[in-house]
Amino acid sequence: MRNRRAALASLAGASLALTLSACGKDSASTTKGGTVGIAMPTRASERWLNDGKSMVTDLKNKGYRTKLVYGDDDPKAQVSQIADLIEQRVDALVIAAIDNRSLNDVLKKAAAEDIPVISYDRLILGTENVDYYVSFDNEQVGRLQALYIVDKLGLDDGKGPFNIELFAGSPDDNNTRYFFDGAMHLLQPYLDEKQLVVQSGQTALKQVTTLRWDGPTARKRMNGILSSSYVNRKVDAVLSPYDGISIGVLSALKSYGYGSAGKPFPVITGQDAELASVKSIIAGEQSQTVYKDIHQLAEVAADMVDDILNGRTPRLNNRRSYKNGAKAVPSYLLQPTSVDKSNYEYVLVAGGYYTAAELK
Repeated sequence: MRNRRAALASLAGASLALTLSACGKDSASTTKGGTVGIAMPTRASERWLNDGKSMVTDLKNKGYRTKLVYGDDDPKAQVSQIADLIEQRVDALVIAAIDNRSLNDVLKKAAAEDIPVISYDRLILGTENVDYYVSFDNEQVGRLQALYIVDKLGLDDGKGPFNIELFAGSPDDNNTRYFFDGAMHLLQPYLDEKQLVVQSGQTALKQVTTLRWDGPTARKRMNGILSSSYVNRKVDAVLSPYDGISIGVLSALKSYGYGSAGKPFPVITGQDAELASVKSIIAGEQSQTVYKDIHQLAEVAADMVDDILNGRTPRLNNRRSYKNGAKAVPSYLLQPTSVDKSNYEYVLVAGGYYTAAELK
């Protein structure tokens, strides 16, 4: 490995006082005017479109050129895109992985070319050739979703039993496990006490994942659960990890008559505060979402790129927790916020994420 890669490893270890001054590339190519490759997973989600736009804006404001690509949920396409960015000699890579175990070989090429790699929101697994990770406290996301269900059902007051169904994210996204574990840590005691009952019997993570976080896939699974396990029962809560999945779940529930005065919607969680889901919350359908300020996330990632390429130690607040199977990846984690009908105006409108007009 070249000098920068060695310097990055030193920064991530015990000798955090070391800097990246001994970079392998000449200083002219690593200061202002350098090029940053940004690989995002899909254009099918407004969340990732906004992430890409924010990253480009923040980096351009710092004087960098950018090359933004979207893999459109095709892991092989993303690998090819990253290989192309490496061949174009970008100065740094920011990658939100589609399949977080598919990038080992291409990141070896990045390391050979002395290109630092930042794993963006989704931790890249199984390789030493990822230098930093920027994300949110992903277990806290799950805890916020579970706490919302506990509160709305009155579980701490001894109420129940209630029927709940569990959904998780894509099995090839490392965040899926953190979201699910965070939620189940709080929900499991109520399942053990039978205050919560999963009538489908599908409680293991491998049983409840949703490939590519796909809403239609979630709708199909929810339809099957309703037809097989809820002929003479009602669903009281759905743990959903993401707004797109929540919309799919809602579509299935509507087809089974939920949303009427005699058959109200269950408590349904979500994540990412996507526009359609915030409107759904306002309309009394989806119950909650977890807001993650992606503008702030992009800003942290852009600051990290700027620090790396100028020989400064990036800002970190977690150096040991996020282990990718090859190393503990030094990380910076942001805090998420629970949003429902009671606080969306304060958090999302007053906070500048949406305008009031956009939510009408």
